[in-house]
Amino acid sequence: MAEMLYGKAIQQDSRNPKLFTNRAMTRIRLQSWEACIDDCLRSIELEKSNMKGFYYLAQAQLALKHPNEALSSALTAYKECLKTNNSSTRNVSQLVLQAKKEKWEAKERERIRRRSSLLKELEIGLQATKEAELDSIYDRHKDWPNSFGAMEEMEEVETATRKKIEELRSVFALADPMNLQQREVPDYMIDNISFCVMHDPVITKNGNSYERSTILEHLRRSHTDPLTREPLTINDLRPNLALKQACAEFLENNGWAVDY
Repeated sequence: MAEMLYGKAIQQDSRNPKLFTNRAMTRIRLQSWEACIDDCLRSIELEKSNMKGFYYLAQAQLALKHPNEALSSALTAYKECLKTNNSSTRNVSQLVLQAKKEKWEAKERERIRRRSSLLKELEIGLQATKEAELDSIYDRHKDWPNSFGAMEEMEEVETATRKKIEELRSVFALADPMNLQQREVPDYMIDNISFCVMHDPVITKNGNSYERSTILEHLRRSHTDPLTREPLTINDLRPNLALKQACAEFLENNGWAVDY
């Protein structure tokens, strides 16, 4: 019903970007992702700084498994939030992290696919070698294929092949850096308010670092540093560029940390 009503409103006023973003929100609820994207792009065309347009666009792109595009859209929405100190900054920040996580998961699936393909190819090679050895044993004992000697040789080949495959799988597991990596986020990357990994950290005059969206939300309620309780305002915040780069590199290789 709401989608139809917005459609009628758009027919009357096709230059109003808010109508397109409102219908996009309705289409998100209906999971009409392609139609939602069309509305978002139209609203952005009409208003370049349309935060909601980029925000809804990122959600639809994630739903369609396009994490790279979703991350770009989410980051644009995030930047627009910061320009106006929008109260939705925290939600948009979470969407940025979700897009980073799904981007990592896509890379991880491809890595596992390639690794599995190589492992399978090597296992097939070992199985082929085994079959050739079994054929050779059969040819040598073709007059008495079920003799004790023939059966013993065949069993030895079967056992040796099983051990080689097990060793091969162990080597692959040890060579996989993801199996050796300790899944722990360094303390300095954790926001002291939300206790989540940061992606846009800022530093206070006292040297404390927080995720930008969470400290902004805190300062709307209290003009104090959450840790020291000393006076603090938005003007006292500065981007922590070194930490931001460290967090970005960490998340690039450890998308699981978003849910840490």
